[in-house]
Parts: sequence; C-alpha cells; structure tokens
Amino acid sequence: FEQTATGATLVNMMTLNMIVGSGGVLSHAPRRVQAALMMIDGFRPEGVTFLAVDSIFMMPQLGVLSTVNKKAAKEVFEKDCLVRLGSCVVPVGQGKAGQTCVEIKGKSNKGREIDISVKFGEMRRFEMDVGEKAEVVISPAKHFNVGAGEGDDFKTTIEGGVVGIIIDARGRPLVLPEDDVKRREAIVGWNKALDVYPNM
Repeated sequence: FEQTATGATLVNMMTLNMIVGSGGVLSHAPRRVQAALMMIDGFRPEGVTFLAVDSIFMMPQLGVLSTVNKKAAKEVFEKDCLVRLGSCVVPVGQGKAGQTCVEIKGKSNKGREIDISVKFGEMRRFEMDVGEKAEVVISPAKHFNVGAGEGDDFKTTIEGGVVGIIIDARGRPLVLPEDDVKRREAIVGWNKALDVYPNM
C-alpha cells in the first residue's frame, strides 16, 4: 500500500450529507458556533452538509455500550449525545470579493421566509431552530457549484440547529489573503459575521 501526500481528500465532500465532530476541543468549546467553525475550517465541507457535535465527548463510551446493548446506545446517542448544529451551505469555486456568490430562497416548516444573498469572501449565519426544516432553492453564481453543477440551481432541504444555518462563501479551495493585515481583517470579519466570540 502506497499513498502520496497531495493535500487532496479521499472523501468526496460534495456528496457527504452529515459531519459529526467528537473530541474534547469540539465538545467543550465555550460556544457551539465555535465548534461549527472549527469543523468547517477543518473538514472544508462542500455543497450542503449538516453539522453535529458530540455533546460531552461520549461517543467512544457509547461505542463500547453498543456491543452490549445496541438499542440503549442508539437512544442515548440520539437524545443525549448528538447536538444538532445546523446545515452549512458552501459553494465550490472561486470569484471576486464583493460579487454575489449564492442566493437562497425558500420557506421553513415554521413559516420562516428565507431570502438571502451572500457575496464571495463572506460568511453568513441566520437563525433556524432545532428540528426546523426548509425546502429551498440555492442559486450559485456562474462558475460556482452547490451540488447540481456550476451555475445550476439546487433544490434541497436545509435543517436548523443550535447554531442555525451557516453560509460559507469563501470559496473552495479556501484561499486566505497573503498579506498579513488583510488576512487578519478577513478572519476577524468572519468571526464577527458568525458571532463566534462575544463583544467583538
């Protein structure tokens, strides 16, 4: 077996429906949005992906429990372990800062109207509750893909959570500004947009 380090993922992130994060750093992050951002930056999801996190780092123990009592392990996992953060929408492609990257329109099962436009280079977060779902049409700009092909509308269901919906329009692959000042400004801007830290 030989494997060359290319930086490429072995998983097709566009087809991945859900990412569950576990481990002390994610489980014990002071704010759930911090865990969500760590997962987005670490895994670099593409298209539409639902994010969840292990509440108190109990998945390893539930794995052991499942060998004895699968039903109990499943019940604890779904009711007490899994914290649903919400869907993440990530257009794949590159663009110019300030140009419209993606638009999302639809309505949730709680009657919430969704009509959002996000520019390339930005991140956006909007509220949707745990269990709240919305049938939406995601319209990427030309040369961007959210699951149906470059520039093509994608009809799908997004689901809320304790964080809500995060739209990551920074592009894929993610390229940070080379200039130190601009890079810091970009990171601070993303943190503010997602309300990652209090009183920013």
